[in-house]
Amino acid sequence: MKTKLTKIIMSSLAFACALVCLVAVIAPGTSAPARAAADAQVCSVGMLKGLYLTTFDGYANLAGNHLVPKALMEGKRMNGDGTWVDEFATVNIGGTFFDATGAAGTYTVAPDCTGTVSAGVGLSFNIYVGPDGQKVWFAQTEGGLTAGTAERVPGR
Repeated sequence: MKTKLTKIIMSSLAFACALVCLVAVIAPGTSAPARAAADAQVCSVGMLKGLYLTTFDGYANLAGNHLVPKALMEGKRMNGDGTWVDEFATVNIGGTFFDATGAAGTYTVAPDCTGTVSAGVGLSFNIYVGPDGQKVWFAQTEGGLTAGTAERVPGR
């Protein structure tokens, strides 16, 4: 009886300690200054300036709703004025590779950090710009089904 009671007490104590540790880790969350800074961020096209390593994967829409797998890796130079150019780009559509270096287009960024990216070949994306323009998330809205990210390359 004493052994069983000791086991129950020890189990309850271990559970309580685990619960306290979990609350201690979760409760602080994001600090108030960090939350305030993120909420106060106002974005603009000027935030996106420099070379971004961009990767996408998804499906290209070929010949009227014929979806073909695609993947892309590019070095996208954002000029800080709403224009961009690919300094290098490798595209794989359905197993066929090609070089898209030199592709160019435009982008917009609203104060709420949402925006668009367009290429002159019928491709459009909605974007979200992360803090200080270090990272951008893409979701294709025209010309296929693709999602991707871009991260600024330090010093470039």
